[in-house]
Amino acid sequence: MKKIKNEKELIKKAITLGTKYGEVRGAVQFEATDSASEKIEYIYRLLVHDKLIQPLPEEQVSQQSMRHKLAIWASKQP
Repeated sequence: MKKIKNEKELIKKAITLGTKYGEVRGAVQFEATDSASEKIEYIYRLLVHDKLIQPLPEEQVSQQSMRHKLAIWASKQP
C-alpha cells in the first residue's frame, strides 16, 4: 500500500463527505460521541455497499486499509 502525501487531511475530508453522504441517503445518523474509527468503518462499508469504491478482500480489511481506501476516495471528490 503506497503512502499518500496528505492522508490525514484526506481522511478528515472523507469523514466529512461520507457523513454527509450517509445522512442525505438516510442510512446513518452519527452522534457526537461516535469515534473516528467507527465512522471510518461505517462509511467504508456504506460506500462498498453502494459500489462507489472497490471492496478489499475480507482478510485484508483493517482500520489502516479502510483509512487508505477512504483517503483515495476523498482525493477524487470535488
